[in-house]
Amino acid sequence: MIIVQTPLRISFFGGGTDFPSFFMDEGGCVLSSAIDKYIFVTVKERFDKKLRIGYTQTEMVDDLDSIHHDLIRESLRLTGIREGIEVTTMGDIPSEGSGLGSSSTVTVGALHALYAYSGEIVSAEQLAREACGIEIDTLKKPIGIQDQYIAAYGGLRFIEFKQDGEVSVKKIKISADSHRTFNDNFLLFFTGVSRKADTVLQEQKNNIKDRMPELREIKQMAYAARTYIESEDFDSFGTLLNQSWELKKRLSSTISNGRINEIYDAARRAGAIGGKVAGAGGGGFLLLYVPYERQRSVRNALSDLQELPFRLESDGTKVIFNYRRSLEIKTRQ
Repeated sequence: MIIVQTPLRISFFGGGTDFPSFFMDEGGCVLSSAIDKYIFVTVKERFDKKLRIGYTQTEMVDDLDSIHHDLIRESLRLTGIREGIEVTTMGDIPSEGSGLGSSSTVTVGALHALYAYSGEIVSAEQLAREACGIEIDTLKKPIGIQDQYIAAYGGLRFIEFKQDGEVSVKKIKISADSHRTFNDNFLLFFTGVSRKADTVLQEQKNNIKDRMPELREIKQMAYAARTYIESEDFDSFGTLLNQSWELKKRLSSTISNGRINEIYDAARRAGAIGGKVAGAGGGGFLLLYVPYERQRSVRNALSDLQELPFRLESDGTKVIFNYRRSLEIKTRQ
């Protein structure tokens, strides 16, 4: 049995510039971090040749093409495993519509687990690139390419998407104390609104050519946000987060709605400096930048919402249990 733990993520700045239709012309960048909420993928050999896939449903099939879970099906296909295996996914939060990058996290985690099952060690770059290939090239999902990279690499990262297709992933370096202070200024609440990310992202993707000025400004804000973190000017980071959210809402009519605006305005009145809906928008989780001394007031204002405490995560996807390797070591001894 193999168990792989892969982190979900918070995207702070730059969302929308990671669509190939933007960055292949203009170059793009995002500022994101993995968080300590995870998708777990387990892989186990079967005694027969059937394929068993477990998630919110259970599939038991005789051939690869009969698998309905498209991300698992294509991960199996890519890694060359076609029979005699069980793959199960479990998450710390419901994966549908969270805005925390769960679909890409599943893909990265599944690839990592299946490669480990086959005895192959692969790089974070390969896992991210191949996950992008599955989601965008094979399954034609209307998504960008940031989530796959932060799931694979982990940490607080500045990711640049070059016009030639190259992706640069750099760690943002601040002291451990500053990292804790930065983390302590964030609150995360579930809005109670669920949505299909593909619906939101499809409209956003369709609007790219008409929203080039906004996307260029969003890109520059990501560079500015990196500077604010590195100089430990965290409140300015929070102010910029508010400005970026107001700009992002102009990318698509589905990014926000009356209920989300109501929640966000209440948080701002109670002391939040800035914030944004995580991921594509339209629902899921709301991230807020709130100085520590104002957090009780914000929690009181949003007392009808469920809060999700979190910490920023330094690790990316990793194997946390490998019985096959342990068995090999014992056999060799």
